[in-house]
This record gives sequence, structure tokens and C-alpha cells, in this order.
Amino acid sequence: MEQRSSVRMMTVATALTIGGMCLAALDAFCLPGVWGPVGLAIVYVFGGGPASIRALTALWRERSLDIDLLMVIAAVAAAAVDAALEGAVLLTLFSISTTLEHRVMGRARRAVEALMSLRPDTALLRQPDGSVTEVPVRQLQPGDHMVLRPGAKVPVDGVIREGQGSLDEATITGESMPVHKGAGASVYEATVNLDGVLLVEVSHAMADSTVARMIALVTEAQAARAPSERFSDWFGQRYTIAVLVGSALAFLILLWLGWETSDALYRAATLLVAASPCAIVISVPAAILSTLSAAARGGVLFKGGAALETLASVDFFAFHKTGTLTTGKAEVTGLVARGSEREFLSLLAGVEAQSEHPIGEAVHRYAKALDIAPADVRNVRSVPSEGITGMDATGPLWAGNRRMAQRMKANIDAPDIASITADGQTVVWLGREDETLGAASVADRLRDSSFAGLAALREAGVGKIVMMTGDRRDVGLRIGAELGFEPHDVYGDLLPQDKVRLVGELAAIGKVAFVGDGVNDAAALARADTGIAMGAAGSEVAFQAADVALLSEDMTRLAEAHRLARRTRRIIGQNLAFAVGAMLVLVTASLFFALPLPLAVLGHEGGAVLVVLNGLRLLGDPIRSPSPR
Repeated sequence: MEQRSSVRMMTVATALTIGGMCLAALDAFCLPGVWGPVGLAIVYVFGGGPASIRALTALWRERSLDIDLLMVIAAVAAAAVDAALEGAVLLTLFSISTTLEHRVMGRARRAVEALMSLRPDTALLRQPDGSVTEVPVRQLQPGDHMVLRPGAKVPVDGVIREGQGSLDEATITGESMPVHKGAGASVYEATVNLDGVLLVEVSHAMADSTVARMIALVTEAQAARAPSERFSDWFGQRYTIAVLVGSALAFLILLWLGWETSDALYRAATLLVAASPCAIVISVPAAILSTLSAAARGGVLFKGGAALETLASVDFFAFHKTGTLTTGKAEVTGLVARGSEREFLSLLAGVEAQSEHPIGEAVHRYAKALDIAPADVRNVRSVPSEGITGMDATGPLWAGNRRMAQRMKANIDAPDIASITADGQTVVWLGREDETLGAASVADRLRDSSFAGLAALREAGVGKIVMMTGDRRDVGLRIGAELGFEPHDVYGDLLPQDKVRLVGELAAIGKVAFVGDGVNDAAALARADTGIAMGAAGSEVAFQAADVALLSEDMTRLAEAHRLARRTRRIIGQNLAFAVGAMLVLVTASLFFALPLPLAVLGHEGGAVLVVLNGLRLLGDPIRSPSPR
């Protein structure tokens, strides 16, 4: 709000400056009289006053010299040599360009703010007695139950407890098509319930919701400085001092060469304007802020310009398989039991009942579909990267992968048990100490968008793409073959530290991006040059662990984010090349060809506006979703 008020004040001051310039021009070219000095006074007050205040504020608070100071000095110098009209032209064009820059940059910020303003003000809260009352959204707390009617916006994040329907999630994930959801599915704030009446349990209060985290992340991203932004700021500060010193030296040298004081001062003022680095300083943030806004509208959040620039220069992509390339919703595809299959499945479901691992969920769903009740298993404990243990009425139980079976010294290579491992699917064994009771094979399904997303990355020229998984390598090879991975680019049987090591090996020879689910891969996400969390909507861990958060589970969004990052890098290069080239032309013309001050002003201010508009083109390049295979 404060920023918008400042832009409005700048707009009013610019309008008055233009009015004053019109009066001065009429006096100079058409109707000489008293209005000329009045017009010049208006221009110097409303055009030079705000610039002077900004320059003195920067000098006093930040001990820095900025472009505003250069323009004010040049205008004062012009007035001192009886060229007040040309100084007024300088201040008028500078005021117009500065206001335009702030307005278009504000447009980039408002693109995100408008997205975030979609949250509703009230919600329908179901009371314990079954009645429904309308309450302010800020009063909702985790555990409350709210009613969503058709057409209603979701007030806060929650989980559907009753009902089913389609939701429009375009405002959060960028999905163009409605998503059908039922009991147990998560819903996100600011999305729209299109049909059906839903009873939703609140999972996050308004302050902790997906939208609140998006606002915080976008704010941090806009404040974070990319390397090129830091360089342009560093360059701008030092170059401004160089311009001031150079202009002063030029003035003294011209005096020494015998020039009149007024002519020398005029030429020095022209050089001051021509050499100002305004376009260089503004060229980088204009492009980066536009990209951050465009990406956020498409459901991709960058944690600042540094993450954006790093993604553009990535040489390798490393993907965690489960929950990233695959849906993470595994299904039981086979059973081998030494004894009754129903008893075996009951025990396995009992052990896995408290597990949040996709295998445990698959076993639980399978048992429920067969109307098999899970056995009563207590003292359940998870063993990272191995499985889970517990205790039933008979004694200790364990369920896990090959590593756990080997640690328990169980024989899992007997023909009747080993047959289930032949198809390259994930296998979970169940046993008591060194006795194997049976095994279940579980298969994960590919995401519909994985093939198209990987194909787009390969077409973009990414040097190498690898897949990592904690599953057996033959499971990884089966998934990898479907996605076009070469066998040597598939790594299996990995512990979390193995993924970190492999990411480090890739990082030693180039920049690497690691793509994971943001929960189980935090260490690898942190080790990579760019950590990318898939399906991060509603996941606090995903937001914190990654440099880039893909709110959708659509893999093509990643390829689009990579394309947009690379286009941003090209536009930044265009801006810098144009800004430097234009400045060199203006400086050369002012030194050797007597460039008039108004033309120097026009070239300087026009260049600054052009690089801003060139960067603003990125606002019209949102994240798109190519058609899946």
C-alpha cells in the first residue's frame, strides 16, 4: 500500500512537471511572456524536487550516490549556464521515465498480489450440534469442520471428510482442468469448489495456509538478490562515482584547453547524463521480477533471483523416483504367503497400519478392498530406509525391504519367495526374526506428465538426466525404461546419504538440480545447486527445503520453469548489451561530436524505459502445460 501511494505521488509530480514543461515550451517557441519562468519553476520544483529528496535520502541513509543525484546536478549545471530550458527537458524526461519504471515494475508485483487476493473473507463453520454458522476466516482453527457449497472458494487448507466434487485449483497450482477429489483428499485455500457439498476439516489456520506461505515466499523472493542484480548494484554505485569524477575532470580539462566556462560546464553536464548507468542498473531486476510473477501465476515459486539464474544454467537434472516421476500411490500387484494369504495380509496390514510410506498405504488399501481387518500390532517403530517393526500377540514382527531382511538374517531367496522379485517391482517381506512369512509386490504408477516433462528437458539440451531411488535397481530400471533413461543413468538401492553423495559427484563437474518431494529428500535438495520440490502445495517441508517449489504435480511445469529461466537469462543479456552499447554511443557522441543535452537526455531516458519494457515482456510468458504423452 505504501509503495502504491508513492507511485501515485510520483505520477502527480510528473503530471505537474509535464504541465510546467508545456508552459516553458510555449514561452520559448510560440507565446513569449511571463509563463516561461513560471513553467521552468514548476519543472524544477516538481521534477527536480522528488529526485533531490531521493538522492539526499540515499546519500544520508545508505551512504550511496545514485542516478537521481547525477540528473539533479546536470539540470542545475544547465541552469547555471543559461540553459535552464534544456535542464527542464532533462528533468521532465527523467521524471516521466522514473514514473513509468515504477509503474511497470509495480505491475509485475501486482500480478502476484492479485493472485493472493482471491481468499474469501468468511467461511461456513459446522458446530458440534450440526448447525452451520458463517464466521470470519481468521477464526478457523485446525480441527474445525467447514462446509463448502458449490461455487464456494476454499477459505483455508483442509482435508475432505465427507462428499466429493471437482475443484478449480488454477489459482494455486496452475492446473487448467478441474481436479476431482473425495474423502481424504487435501484442498487448498483460494481454490474453488465447482460442484458437490463438501465437509472439510481445517488443517491449517489462515496464517499458516498455502496462500500465506506463497505470500511469504514471493515476498522473500522479491527481496532476495540474484548475482546479476548484486553486480548491477555494485557496478552502479562505483560507476556513478566514476561518472561524477569523470565529468568534473572533463570540465577542468576543457577549461585548461581554453573553453569558455559556460561551454565547458554544458559539455560536462551532457557527459554526466550520457554516461549515467540507469539502464544498466534497472535492466536485471525488471526481467527477474517479471519472471517471478509470471512463474507464480503458473504454480511455480522461485526463492529469489538467485534460484532463477541457477536453474537457467543447470547442466544436470537428478530425479528422485517415488512421488516425483511416479505418483507415489503404489498398488499391491502380487502376494506370496507361507500359509493362509488372508492371515498373512492381515498381519502385513497390521504392521503397516501406522506407516506413512506409500507401500504401507498400498497394503492398507488392498486389505480394505478385500475386507480383511488389520491384525492388532503394537509398539510399531519405523526403521529409516529399511522398513517397520512391531509386536503382536505371538511376538515380534518386521516388514521391510531386502536390507531389513538381510539384517534379520531371513532367507528371502528360497524359490517360493524369490519368485515374486522376478518382475522388477518393489517387494516388502514380512517375517518373525529370521523366519520369512511371505512377501507382497508393489508397483508405483508413472505420472501422466513425466514422459512429456522429461522429453521437454532433453529437447532443451540438458546435458544429463539421472534417476535415483531407494528401491532395488531392477525396479528403477523398469520405470527408467518407460521414461527413456539409459541403464547407466539409473541408480537404485540408495540410502539418503547415497543420494547426497551422488548429487555431490554431479555438482563437482557441473551445476545440478535435484527434484524430489521435499519431505524425504531434504538433504539432497540442500546439496544440489538448485533444489526443486514437486507437488509442494500444502507441504511446509517442501516450501522450506527447496529453492524452487512446484505447487502442481505436473512434471511439464518443471520443463516450462526451466525454459522460462533460460529465456529470462537471454533477456537480461539483451538488456545489458543494449544498455552498455547505448551508453557507449552517447558518451562517444558527447565527447567528440558535441551531442546536445536534450538528445543525451532522450537517449538516456529512452534506453532505461526500453530495457524495462523488454523485461516486462516476460509477464506475458506464463508457465504452460504441454500435452502429456
